[in-house]
Amino acid sequence: MEIKLPKYFKFTIILLALALLILGLQTFKPILMPLAFALLFSLLLLPINRDMERWGLPRPLAILLSIVLVIVVLSLVIWFLSMQLISLTSELDTVGQNLEALLANVQDFLYTHFEIPPSNRNQIIRNAIGSIQDISTTFLGSTISVTTGALTLVTIVPIFVFCLLYYRDHLEQFIFKFTTKDHRGDFTRAMSNIQHVVQSYISGLMIVIVVVALLNSAGLLIVGVKYAIFFGVFASILTIIPYIGILIGASLPAVFILATTGNFFNAVVVVLIFMFVQFLEGNFITPFVVGSKVSINPFAAIIALLIGGEIWGAAGMIISIPVIAMLKVIFDAYPPTRPFGYLLADIDDLKPKKPGRIKNWFDEIVNGLGRGKKDDDIT
Repeated sequence: MEIKLPKYFKFTIILLALALLILGLQTFKPILMPLAFALLFSLLLLPINRDMERWGLPRPLAILLSIVLVIVVLSLVIWFLSMQLISLTSELDTVGQNLEALLANVQDFLYTHFEIPPSNRNQIIRNAIGSIQDISTTFLGSTISVTTGALTLVTIVPIFVFCLLYYRDHLEQFIFKFTTKDHRGDFTRAMSNIQHVVQSYISGLMIVIVVVALLNSAGLLIVGVKYAIFFGVFASILTIIPYIGILIGASLPAVFILATTGNFFNAVVVVLIFMFVQFLEGNFITPFVVGSKVSINPFAAIIALLIGGEIWGAAGMIISIPVIAMLKVIFDAYPPTRPFGYLLADIDDLKPKKPGRIKNWFDEIVNGLGRGKKDDDIT
C-alpha cells in the first residue's frame, strides 16, 4: 500500500533539503567551489580534448595541453587587467580631488536652483568624498581577497579538471549504475542533450564576451577614454547580468571621465556607446551565437547572483549564471521539472522564432568542428 504524504510535509522536506544544501555549500566551500569551476572548464575543454585524442595524442597529454593552453590565455588576460587596475588605483587621489571640485559645482547649481544653504555644502561634499573613499577601500579589499582566492583556484582547479577529463568514462559509467537497462537509452539521450547545450552555451558565452569587449574597447578608444580596454573588458564580463550589467559597466567609465576631465559630453557619449553595444549584443550577437535554448530571464539571473554571492562571495557570483543556465538545461530535459525550466526562461525567448541564415552559420562554426555533436561524442 502506497503511503501518500501531506503536501505541507513534502514542502517542509524541500525547505529542509534546501537549507542543508546551502549549509553544505558554505561548509565545504574550499572543496566544492574549485570543483564547480573545474566542472565548467572540463565541459569547455572536452571538445578540444576529444579532437586531440582523435589526432592520436594520448589522453593524459591531450588533457595537459588543453589545460596549459587555457592557463596561458587566462594568465595573459589577468596580467593585463591587473596592470591596468594598478595604474587606475594610482590615480584615485587625483580622481578624489576632481570629484570634490565637481561636487562643489553641483552644490552651486543646487543652491542656485533649489536654494540649498551654502553652509551645508562642505558637509555634503565631505560625506560624498567619504562615501567614495569607503567604496574605493572596499573595492581594493575585495580585489585583494578575490586575487588571493584566485591563486588558490589556480593551483587546485587544474588538478580537478585533469581528473574529471581523465576519469570521464568512469564517471559516466558510475551515473549509469543508477539507471535501469530499460531507461538507459532515454538517459543517454538526455545526457547527450544536456552536454551539447551546456557546451554550446559556455563556448558561445565566451565568444559573446570577447566580441562585446572588442566593441566596447573600440568605442572607448575612439572617444579617447583612458584605460579603455580595461573598462571595455570589465563591462563585457558584466553583460552576463541582463540589463543591470550594462548599467554598471557604463557608469564606471562615465564617472571616471567626469572625475578626470569634467567633460560631460564625452561621459554621455560613453553611455550611448555602451547602450548601442548592448543593443547589438541583445538583439544580434547573443541570439546568433548562443541562441535561446538557455536564455535566463533577468529576475532569475539577479536572484542567482545574489544567492551565489551570499554563499560563495565573488566567486559565487561569477559561477552563478553558468550554473543557473545548466540547471535550466537539466530542468528542460526531464518532464517533471520542465515547469522550473519554464520559470527560468526569458519571456521573449518563449515565443517561436524562425532561425535565420546567420544563426545557422554560427551554429556550424561553434558546434560543427567537433563541438556539440550529439551522437558521436557520447563515449
